[in-house]
Amino acid sequence: MSKQFDQDLNSLKEKLLTMAATAEKMIHDTLQTLVKRDLNLFDPVKEAEDKMDILQREIDEETVRMISIYTPVASDLRLLLMTTKISAELERIGDKAMDIGFYTKNMLKEPPLKPLVDLPRMAEESIGMLKKAMDAYTDASTAGAIEVIRMDDEVDNLHDQLFRELMTYVLSDPKTINRVLELILISRAFERIADHSVNISEDVFYMVKGQDIRHIKNIGEIIPG
Repeated sequence: MSKQFDQDLNSLKEKLLTMAATAEKMIHDTLQTLVKRDLNLFDPVKEAEDKMDILQREIDEETVRMISIYTPVASDLRLLLMTTKISAELERIGDKAMDIGFYTKNMLKEPPLKPLVDLPRMAEESIGMLKKAMDAYTDASTAGAIEVIRMDDEVDNLHDQLFRELMTYVLSDPKTINRVLELILISRAFERIADHSVNISEDVFYMVKGQDIRHIKNIGEIIPG
């Protein structure tokens, strides 16, 4: 490919990384809104959503332009196609951050139900997975992608653990149902954020090796490299 292609590709990657950094901050800010019970902390998240939408459109448009001009094949084509798929996953992560803010707003109408322990851990794990997934994209690392996929079990376990705990509150006091429901929805949103990072990692693996690993149940069957 030409030098101009490389320059355009670097510009495209920079936009995707900006999108990922924005998504990370959105997750962090939604967590702070929840933990500190301060809806003012959610204002930057609402502003960032517009930025995410704009970046996704620009990435999609630039990808189409580059494919039509340079007619890339093999690994170059996979890179472009997976870049636009990853931008869609990042945009959905932003949507989930917005959902968490909505659930938090509803929850803050009542006193705290319990100390927040598992949700901050889920948020931190989700942010860590997103960072590692984007590192795998930048480094074209299949090993890094597989590491992210393995990390998903921890977030799933935290979600299940919190769900079981919250059910005990409902059984002992049915009046807690509204707060329990909001906490479950927030937990589910963090779990979905982690799932989107898994999807990004699967896209990275395909980008590098041309192998679709989305439906392989046993992660041990996947050989990185």
